[in-house]
Amino acid sequence: MTAGKVLIGGGGRSEYLDLAVANRHGLVTGATGTGKTVTLQVLAEGFSAAGVPVFCADVKGDVAGLAMAGEHHDHFARRAGEIGIADDYRLEAFPVIFWDLFGKQGHPIRTTISDLGPLLLSRLLNLNATQEGMLTVIFKIAAERGLPILDLKDLQAVLAYIADRAGEFTTRYGNISKASVGTMQRALLTLEYQGAALFFGEPALSLSDLMRTAPDGKGVINILAADELMRSPQLYATFLFWLLSKMFDELPEVGNPDKPKLVFFFDEAHLLFKDAPRALLDKIEMVVRLIRSKGVGIYFVSQSPVDVPDVILAQLGNRVQHALRAFTPRDARAVRAAADTFRANPDFSTFDAITNLATGEALISTLSRKGAPSVVQRTLIRPPSSRVGTLSPDERAAIISASPVAGVYEKTVNRESAFEKLSSGWRYGMPVIAENEAPDPCPESNVTIFAPRSGEAFEAMRQTLASGGVQVVTAKDLFLTPVNLAARVIDAAGLRTGDRILEPSAGTGRLIDAAGGSPWAWSGELVAVESNRSLADALTKKYEPEQVRVRHGDFLEIGPAELRQFDRIIMNPPFSRGDDIRHVTHALRFLAEGGRLVAIMSAGVMFRQERAATEFRALVENRGGTIEPLPDDAFKEAGTSVRTVLVTIDAE
Repeated sequence: MTAGKVLIGGGGRSEYLDLAVANRHGLVTGATGTGKTVTLQVLAEGFSAAGVPVFCADVKGDVAGLAMAGEHHDHFARRAGEIGIADDYRLEAFPVIFWDLFGKQGHPIRTTISDLGPLLLSRLLNLNATQEGMLTVIFKIAAERGLPILDLKDLQAVLAYIADRAGEFTTRYGNISKASVGTMQRALLTLEYQGAALFFGEPALSLSDLMRTAPDGKGVINILAADELMRSPQLYATFLFWLLSKMFDELPEVGNPDKPKLVFFFDEAHLLFKDAPRALLDKIEMVVRLIRSKGVGIYFVSQSPVDVPDVILAQLGNRVQHALRAFTPRDARAVRAAADTFRANPDFSTFDAITNLATGEALISTLSRKGAPSVVQRTLIRPPSSRVGTLSPDERAAIISASPVAGVYEKTVNRESAFEKLSSGWRYGMPVIAENEAPDPCPESNVTIFAPRSGEAFEAMRQTLASGGVQVVTAKDLFLTPVNLAARVIDAAGLRTGDRILEPSAGTGRLIDAAGGSPWAWSGELVAVESNRSLADALTKKYEPEQVRVRHGDFLEIGPAELRQFDRIIMNPPFSRGDDIRHVTHALRFLAEGGRLVAIMSAGVMFRQERAATEFRALVENRGGTIEPLPDDAFKEAGTSVRTVLVTIDAE
């Protein structure tokens, strides 16, 4: 391979794609059976050899051959000689990771419904503009009420919840039509029947797993098994565009790199644009226009350039056109449209050439580094180095088991979300924390913590409130630490006589009580931080000043200079939206030399793939810390099935 270029083919002259302009997108078109798949294979090989990761869909199963070295074929050898690469042509395999939305022929790919968003979900559900607007409102209500929509059952639960309260929400958000909600519910059943339930959930895909290079420097080729997925063409097209949108949203700006960070092949591209609403087309145009600055090149693969809207077509600088046939007037118009997209070559008629190209032959025009398209050339596509054809089940299974992401996505994680919260009795936008035989009082204060779970307990609480003399306190993310779990935190902390202790999210004082009952026995200073004013006041009245110094405020806004260093930090921080990671990371700044931090955290820190979670796991590992899963029912006493872990980190 010529440095900085990908060889596409030759004959009269060699045709290359310059890597410096490969992120200016491209188009591969041609009738069925004219060689588009082999061209895709050749381009993927060239990008991989240059160290560029690739993502492509395998619609027929034959792109999978990239994972195996090719076999000798006389016509391939002749073709190599015809284009002048006989001495350099060799058979080789390329590094491949297989993916599959259904988890059968590759590693599962998942995302959450919240991440997909109302625009793309409306496309999946075939909603009209009015219903799409209502779905956007439903997403907003769920976000405001703290109801995460991760999978289909979450969305079904939220739809039922909103339908039951349509009158209440109509006052604030406009008309909430039960008929439209019913339409959405029926569309979800259809989507579930198509197998889409497997696509929604966690752990969600991390883009870093698509942008790998192998130890030999080759870019990893990510192949999505799409033969079964193509039975649901709308799901196929929506998934691929969601992935492009995720790249656009999450990848950093890189300007004009020497080579792309990733190349994305969008096969059967006409499915993306067919019957797409104006809002979706506008978003597609924006992503295609701007994503090149993220270092991503998009290559649409379809039968004809007319499958792609003109506003998108104008942004596709690198073109490969295989044969088209002109059997009807409509066919002739498509050929003329294809011919008109090329910079004319005075040596031949582009229109005539398109109708007379042989299989494995194409018209090619690529961009120069100045951005100008080259004169179209008639070219023989180079023979691929990898296998032309599919893999056996055993070959595929061996590659999947040896994959660098083996085991990462196979097991689903079902954390607490809208379905669990609504099923357990979520009331008026606040979590039902626990059901206690008696309230959890704060001595010497007028604050009582009520945590009803059953209808009877809720009614008892209502009557108590109606009797007067009770201060009602609402506290975001207040989940009372079970007594036995608080004791476990104290054991892990290994409190010593005289230790100075910090509790950054004190709540009602469960961890403080456990510390006071340990051998430490109030022998040192304990500082409790609580953001809720009522709870902070209750803590002040509950403990003697010489026992506990209470600080009201947002812990994340308090610096070490204000509280000084601590020998032990014990904490059960808020979990929502990654707050637990932020709180624990901030708390480490307060840890004295030789100190130890012990925290209860969401189990998501063990598997989530976003940057904050991966960096946190690295931090724990670098400090020799531990992340220990707690029993699934650790918070059963608190009325929630949230999965948790116990994290222990010592000072550097």
